Amino acid sequence: MFHRSRCRRPARAVSAVLGALAVVNVGFAPGAAAYDAQSKQWYLEPMQAEQMWKVSTGKGIKIALIDSGVNADTASLKGQVLTDEVPKSVAYGATDDYLGHGTSMAELIAGTGAGGSLQGLAPGAKIVPYRIELDGLKGGAEELEKTPDAIDAIRAAADTDAQIISMSFGSVGPSSEEEEAIEYAASKGKLMIASVGNKGQTKGSIGYPAAYPYVVGVAAVDSSGTVPEFSSSGDYVDLSAPGDGFPGWCDATFRSYCDDKSGTSPAVSIASASAALIWSAHPDWTVNQVTRSLIDTASRTWAKNDPSKYAGYGMVRPRKVLEDLNYDAGPANVDPLSKENGGNLLANSSSTASPSPSPSTASQAPNGDSPGGTSAAGAATEASKDSNTLWIALAAAAAAIVIGGVGVAVMRARRAR
Repeated sequence: MFHRSRCRRPARAVSAVLGALAVVNVGFAPGAAAYDAQSKQWYLEPMQAEQMWKVSTGKGIKIALIDSGVNADTASLKGQVLTDEVPKSVAYGATDDYLGHGTSMAELIAGTGAGGSLQGLAPGAKIVPYRIELDGLKGGAEELEKTPDAIDAIRAAADTDAQIISMSFGSVGPSSEEEEAIEYAASKGKLMIASVGNKGQTKGSIGYPAAYPYVVGVAAVDSSGTVPEFSSSGDYVDLSAPGDGFPGWCDATFRSYCDDKSGTSPAVSIASASAALIWSAHPDWTVNQVTRSLIDTASRTWAKNDPSKYAGYGMVRPRKVLEDLNYDAGPANVDPLSKENGGNLLANSSSTASPSPSPSTASQAPNGDSPGGTSAAGAATEASKDSNTLWIALAAAAAAIVIGGVGVAVMRARRAR
C-alpha cells in the first residue's frame, strides 16, 4: 500500500510510504525456465481457483484500478486493460506505471498468466487504469501538476460503468473532499475496496480511504493463515484476503518479478477479484448484495456480529457463493455495513441499481465442502480471539486450506457520522 498526500494542487507534496510491497534483491524474468510465478501464488489452489473458473471468471466486470498506472503490455495483461475507457479528464499517464505497483495489482486481479506470469484470480474481468500521485512519482512540478489526484480519479470512475473501484493506497488523515468523492461513488452503486495499511508493527492507524464509510477495508493474510504483523488492525477492517509472500514486479522497468512481495495492497486485489467473480455470476445483484455475500461467506470462527480487529468479518471465500446456484444474497437495498457506515443512508439511491454486465459462461458448480472445506472442524488448534492467527489444517489429498479463527474481535461503533 502506498501513501499519498492529502493536499490538493498546487501545494501537493509526495508523501511517505505507509508500507509498500516488500522487495527482495533477486528477480526473475517471466517465461524463464527457472521461474514460474503461478507456482508461487500459494492461495490459488486452496481457494480452488480452477473450480471457481468453471462457474465464473469475472467476465463482464470492469474494475477501476486507481494506482501508479498499469502497463498494458505485459504478457499477463495483453488484452486485459481497457485503456480507451479511462475518462479523458484523468487519462494522463494511465498506462505509464512509474512504480510497477499498479501493474502487479492489475495482474493479480485479471492477469492471464501467459508466459509464466502472474495469474489473476478473475481472468475474465477487465482493468480500467487510473494513474495518481503516489510516493515515487518523479518528474518535478510539471509531472505532479499533470498527474490526476485520487479525488478526481474516484469521481471520474464513479461516472463510468466500472462496477468495482480498487484502491491500494492510503493516507493517515481524512479529507472532506475525498469523503465527498467516496459518497458520490457509493451513490452510483460502486463497490469500493481499499487497503487498511501496513503500519501494524508500529500500531499505526488504518489509512484513508479504507476508513471512510462505504469503503470495504481489507487486511492481509499469509500462507500459514496468519494476519501478518505489518497489516494494520482496528475498527475499520472489514475483510481479509491473501496478501503476503507471492511475486510482483520488482520495479518500473518490468524486466523481472521479485519474490515475497507483501502488503495489504495485494490483499485488495484478491478481494476485488473475488467480488468480480461473484458479480459476474450474479449480474443482477446490487453492490449491497455482493458485499453481503462476501461478508456472510467469509471464513471465521467468531460470531458474525462480533468482527475481529485483525481480519474483520473473515477471509474472503468467493467459492462459497459460486458453489450454490441458489445462493440468497439478501435484500438489494439494505447496506450490510449500515451499522459501521452510520445507517442505511444509500437505501434509496442508485446504489441499489445493478450493473447488468454480461455474465461468464456457467457450468456445474463445485461439489460441497470437500476438498477445501472451510469449516474450522479438524483444525489442529482453534485460535484464541486474543491472537491474530488463522489456524490452518491442510487436507492431505488436496492441500486445501481450512480456515479457523483469528484475532481479538471488537464491537465496532466506527464510522459514526
